[in-house]
Parts: sequence; C-alpha cells; structure tokens
Amino acid sequence: MNTKTIGVLAIFAASVMWAIEPILAKLSYYNADFIQTSAVNAFSVALIALIYALITNKRNLKVDRKQLSALVYIGIAGTLVAGILYYYAFSKIPVINAVLIGHTQPIFILIFGYFFLKEEKLTKDDYLGMIFMIIAGLLVSTRTFDNLKLLKLGTFGDFIVIICAVLWATTSIVMRKHLQGLNAGVIAFYRNLTASIAFAAYLLWTSSLVISNMYQVFLGIAVGIGTILYYEGLKRLKAAQVGALELSTPFFASILGFFVLGELTTLMQIAGILLLFVGVYFLSRKEG
Repeated sequence: MNTKTIGVLAIFAASVMWAIEPILAKLSYYNADFIQTSAVNAFSVALIALIYALITNKRNLKVDRKQLSALVYIGIAGTLVAGILYYYAFSKIPVINAVLIGHTQPIFILIFGYFFLKEEKLTKDDYLGMIFMIIAGLLVSTRTFDNLKLLKLGTFGDFIVIICAVLWATTSIVMRKHLQGLNAGVIAFYRNLTASIAFAAYLLWTSSLVISNMYQVFLGIAVGIGTILYYEGLKRLKAAQVGALELSTPFFASILGFFVLGELTTLMQIAGILLLFVGVYFLSRKEG
C-alpha cells in the first residue's frame, strides 16, 4: 500500500470518528452535562496521545519554551474553550449544523493567515471558496427557505459553533508558525493535558470528577483515534486533499444523526453540504 493510499484511508477514517463524536456526546447527556463530558473526552484523548507519542517518538516528550507556550495556547483556545462551547452546541442544535458549520474553519484560517502568515496570499479562488462556504453555512443554519425569507439566520447554538471555528483557526495558525515538525502525538498530548488540568480543577471543586457513562469513554477513544489518524494523513497528503476528504464528515454525521438520534436533514441543508464541496474546490486550486 503506497503512502498516498495510507493517507487517504487515514483521513477517511478520521472523518468517520469525528462524525461519531457529536452522536456519542449527545447520548452521554442523559446523565451528564456538556462540561463533564468535555472533561472526560480531554482526559481520554490525552492518554491515547501519550501512548502514541511514547511509541512513535522514542519516549521523547521534550518541547522548548516557545513550543510549550504555543501548546498551552492551543490547549486553552482549541480544546478547553472551543471544546466546551462545541459540546454545549451539541445540546442545542442538530448534529449536521454543528459539524458542517464547524467545517467553515478554512475561511478563518485564510483570513488569519493573510495577517499572520505573510507568505500565504489570498487569490481570487480563495475569495470564491470563502463565498461558497459562507453560503453553505447559511443554508445549513437557516434549514428552510421560509426561515431564510424571514431572515432567521440560525440559532444561538449555530453562532457558538462559528466561534469554535474561529478559535480552531487561530490554533491552526499557531501550529503552522511554531509547531512544524513536532510529533503529532506530542502535540495532541500537551494540547489535551493543558485542558485536562483545568477540567480536573473544576471537577474536583464541584465534586464531579467521575465517569458518568460509557458513552463518554467511547467519545474520548473516537476523538483520540481521529486526531492521530488526521495528523498521520496530513503527513502523507497535501492540505487541499485533506480538506476535501474531511468533508465526508458532514455526510456521515447526517446519516448517523438520522438513524441514531432521529434528526432530519432538509433539502436546503443538503444543498449547503454540496456547496461546501464547491468552496473547498476553489480553496484548493493553485493560482495560475
């Protein structure tokens, strides 16, 4: 099996894991809240990432001070804050809304990259891609043509996921600037360790440092495996290829949302999913 095939399979499998994520999170809420579920998820991912880092990086977990600062930031912004907000959104909006709006992250990566990664200039295709992705997010959040006519542009939960996408985009920029070449397991470990320390302090304070149900454990395993597979796929494929393959997540999420949670996907949301593909196509085109 060649390198590209391995990369494609890794990203495809990661997409399945991330489609399962919101399903397991929602199922765990029957006897747990979103903060406690977010915490168990962070603990589980940190453990899986640690094991992976020890196996693949010759038991070396060393990082320098600059890398540690970057890792702490992405742990706080990407896992602690965005994680809590994302899991809160699961309790308020359909799975397809959360997953697809979260996949508008490339828009914000491009915008932030324009200011902080000077070597990455925006092209006409980039602007077209962002327009299509914004329209896609609008169609998914409004759900029906009647809501669009009445300018019901989504709910507070949809807005929360947009904030998550912005935060995740900032962590991507920080990783590109300061963590290039660092072992994937090491990045995932320190990122989730930072969040885990904060979660543990809160759960100890509230006397809720327990695993409430097995859905939380399965959630952590799914996210941990998905994270490692994503990084491994990213090593073997171009960023544009990864972005396109990752868009299988909304499809899996909509199917699982229907069969497991009984959530229906409207025709307008299906159109939004298709437009998301169009947006990624333009974002992945090379200039000239």
